[in-house]
Amino acid sequence: MDDLPDIAPFQRRLDELDAQMAEPAFYASARKAADITREQQKLAQLVADHRRLAQLAAELAETRALLKDPAADPELCPLAAAELPVLEAQHAALRQAILLAMIPPDPTDSRNTVMEIRAGTGGDEAALFAAELARMYQKYADSRGWAVEPLGGSPSDRGGFKEVSFLISGPDVYRQLKFESGVHRVQRIPVTEANGRVHTSTVTVAVLPEAGEVDVKIDPQDLEIAVMRASGPGGQGVNTTDSAVRILHRPSGLTVYCADGRSQQKNKASALAVLRSRLLKLKEDDERAKYAAQRRSQIGSGDRSERVRTYSFPQNRMTDHRIGLTLYSLPQILEGAIDPLITALQRADFEEKLAALTGQAFTARRPAAEED
Repeated sequence: MDDLPDIAPFQRRLDELDAQMAEPAFYASARKAADITREQQKLAQLVADHRRLAQLAAELAETRALLKDPAADPELCPLAAAELPVLEAQHAALRQAILLAMIPPDPTDSRNTVMEIRAGTGGDEAALFAAELARMYQKYADSRGWAVEPLGGSPSDRGGFKEVSFLISGPDVYRQLKFESGVHRVQRIPVTEANGRVHTSTVTVAVLPEAGEVDVKIDPQDLEIAVMRASGPGGQGVNTTDSAVRILHRPSGLTVYCADGRSQQKNKASALAVLRSRLLKLKEDDERAKYAAQRRSQIGSGDRSERVRTYSFPQNRMTDHRIGLTLYSLPQILEGAIDPLITALQRADFEEKLAALTGQAFTARRPAAEED
């Protein structure tokens, strides 16, 4: 039907689930039963929609044939002409819904998220912008009713951050923020610039889905854990006791430092949570590498993962280079008004997955023209 992917694999899976639900042991595990029931309901809806689409396609063909038939009843032709755009709209909407249902969901979309922001090139100016980006994401989280928990940070001398990390908890956090990963470039006149020249600095943002112990197994023998006194401003005993924790994961070489909490145990738990999230991200990146290589042959050099976005203060613009989107509302964006940007990135991702699913040539993401 049309150019839709084959429905047969989805029908086979539905038959398997129906058979499982008919077995006496199905209700032995309430959680497993609930998961199977949700998947079965989704697949049943998909198969029913697919059948309905076939009916609509047949109705469309009959209506068009009637309008082209010179011997057709003159009284029926106006009715058919009025019905045709309605059927076409119903067919297009249902087809889109079916394609969306066929795209495999990202299992981490509903996860809480660890954000890590680090100053790159640019010294103090990069550290100041790292703090501004952290504030932007925290204000966005506040606007959606999400909770933000600091995990650690290394302040700079001028009030910025050399690096800062925090956990954002709430519904679909990772789904909303996962496209923020990458190098963010800022162009503006630094407060330390005496001659009024525009400088370019960079900040790296890492967005990590929170991982549980079930997702990533960590052998305690692989960890090197050190406790120390927290540095920098803290007060209330934070930097007067050995509460800071640094964990080295020997197999991967990853190191996590956490000193935000007053308790050594809390800092250790936070550091392990960040480590699990980083390891999960590494695992996911490995799994997606093969797919990325296949897609790269179609999108050429359009993948600008090393510089995903530019914030130009002199021009009051923000440009996302992956999708060619430019917004001239920089102050509002830095106050957390990033929904239009996130929606555009999600739409581009959906179109990319849709193109892969239907075998179409990939055209969803067009990089922006180079802008200084």
